[in-house]
Amino acid sequence: MKKISVTLFSLFVLSVFLYPRPSQAGKSRSYEIHSPDGHITAVVEIGEDIRWQLSHDADPVLLPSPLSLTLTDGEIAGKQPRVSKVTRKTIDTFFETPFYKKEKVTDHYNLLLLRFTAGYSVEFRLYNDGAAYRFHTHRKGDLTIRDEEVVFTFAGDHKAFVPYINDRRDGERFTYSFESFYDEIRLSEMKKDSLAIVPLLVDLGNGKKAAILEGDLENYPGLFLTAHPQLSHTIRGVFAPYPLEGKTGGHNNLNFIATRRAAYIAQIDGQSTLPWRAIVISRKDTDLANNDMAQKLASPSRIADTSWIRPGKVAWDWWNSSNLTHVDFVAGMNNATYKYFIDFAAANHLEYIIIDAGWSAEETLMRTVPDIDIKELVEYGRSKQVGVILWASWQLTDKEADRAFPYYAAMGVKGFKVDFIDSDDQRMIRSVSSIAQKAADHKLLLNLHGFKATGMQRTYPNVVNFEGVKGLENFKWAPIVNGQIRDDAPRYDVTIPFIRMLAGPMDYTPGAMSNKTRETYRSVNRHPMSQGTRVHQLAMYTVYEAPLQMLADSPTAYMREQECTDFIAQVPTVFDETVVLDGEVGEYIILARRKGVTWYLGALTNWTAREKEIDFSFLGPGTYEAELFRDGMNANTEATDYRKEIIRISSGDKIQIRLYQGGGYTARIYPIQ
Repeated sequence: MKKISVTLFSLFVLSVFLYPRPSQAGKSRSYEIHSPDGHITAVVEIGEDIRWQLSHDADPVLLPSPLSLTLTDGEIAGKQPRVSKVTRKTIDTFFETPFYKKEKVTDHYNLLLLRFTAGYSVEFRLYNDGAAYRFHTHRKGDLTIRDEEVVFTFAGDHKAFVPYINDRRDGERFTYSFESFYDEIRLSEMKKDSLAIVPLLVDLGNGKKAAILEGDLENYPGLFLTAHPQLSHTIRGVFAPYPLEGKTGGHNNLNFIATRRAAYIAQIDGQSTLPWRAIVISRKDTDLANNDMAQKLASPSRIADTSWIRPGKVAWDWWNSSNLTHVDFVAGMNNATYKYFIDFAAANHLEYIIIDAGWSAEETLMRTVPDIDIKELVEYGRSKQVGVILWASWQLTDKEADRAFPYYAAMGVKGFKVDFIDSDDQRMIRSVSSIAQKAADHKLLLNLHGFKATGMQRTYPNVVNFEGVKGLENFKWAPIVNGQIRDDAPRYDVTIPFIRMLAGPMDYTPGAMSNKTRETYRSVNRHPMSQGTRVHQLAMYTVYEAPLQMLADSPTAYMREQECTDFIAQVPTVFDETVVLDGEVGEYIILARRKGVTWYLGALTNWTAREKEIDFSFLGPGTYEAELFRDGMNANTEATDYRKEIIRISSGDKIQIRLYQGGGYTARIYPIQ
């Protein structure tokens, strides 16, 4: 205990040295705010600058960490601050969430709003599961923000899950798809010359975790993270400067690549609210997998009538390369292929198909390739009660949304998958927000790729999914190095429910029917496969949040495996209740979700086989029947092996389950009438 105390004292002294504490000059004033349950405390110190520190019970989370805004004229909002007004409130309410993992979210927090004489204020919120702050500006005219100081000084050299940027488009530092595996390292080991994305998770010890998030991102660049160049155990924010000039580049010239950036990050109206900088704090890992912070920090819906928004599942062509067999046409980018996909979707009660890249001319969305007739496909889909969603690059969407959206909406197209966004500087955030509003105006769904979730799905609920995840597509080309798989999919699969899903839904695109062990997996682009067992893939449909959820494999593969397909087709994509039963970041997860009176259970493990007990006390009274899928006895050597069983169960039961290597367990549990 003495050793720990000395370490924390040393860190405290170091933070004072690098960020001199105004209290030494006798000028500081402190404001304390607590979470409603009293477990989280923030202390805001106002002296020569503004700092906040954070603790959970007796455990320090953040040491004093400064925050400020630097304007282009050199003024720093946050230096020599003078408080003119202090407002405190307690908010205890809820809001409905019809396209989420639960039907409503409780919004309970204590608020501290400090207004300063220089025309800005800082709002702090403390929830029972975390804390957040953001700036408000109160000026006439416009403001140009040169930089924002965002600092998280942790109280120890904790282990962290760091999602580094690792695939910059054309080498441009801020052009990235927001898809990262996690480096599991100490804070002191973070690279000072590399950027990471949010959410980033820090292990505080004793089972507690802290995740850095941003929220309510609008008209402002997104938050990147990097190691502080001087202060140990400290992460600071970095923002993409505003792009002044650019070119087309990246994959197939689908990206906008900035070639010249400004000496500022944002130009805003003088009366503006900036995004939230937030930390989610959990006592145990299972809390992370059922957290609502992104929803709570987001602006409410801007769509008055959401009755037309229809979540559902999608038969998808791209991952499986339209590998169809026993058909009388050449599969590819043609109407015969997509009518076949529509027939498959209709037969299995799937709501949509997606026509991915290649249906339109390269230079415009307003002209199709010769073998595609969108109007004919939409009408055919309508006759089968299957909607059509179209792929589009961000560049063409940004350029042609005013023409393309009303044109295709009038035709009956249900939405667009907008791809290769790959940026979140202010220009791009403005563009995506505009696209979301225009899509809503024409009752079109959006699935955003190369973009991260930050709560936008609450503000624009027609944005039904985001990519920003190393999904199944990555295992079309995952490298084998010295005979070993470089990218560990099963470990990643049981990490993202605790980290990436904090930000919102993710288009992982599960559903591979070609399943392989570590020894038999290979990357074959046109004939892809997954790492881990068949049931591992089935369980993803319950575990992963995705109001618009793909079936990644081909209709041919699913029809060969109709028993599995029938199960997938029955799992909803939005739910009324979520209960996380057990789990550990990077190891395994077991959760249950309810839709109406039916429960859906999903469990995933990494490459470690394990036995776990499931307590069914979450069920209501009465007797239930469970249709369950579990790893087969030979799943460690033949990953497609599974067993289906029908059993009876009640809330008083506990069942031992076995998860094989890279395995899973899943069930649909419904009351017996």
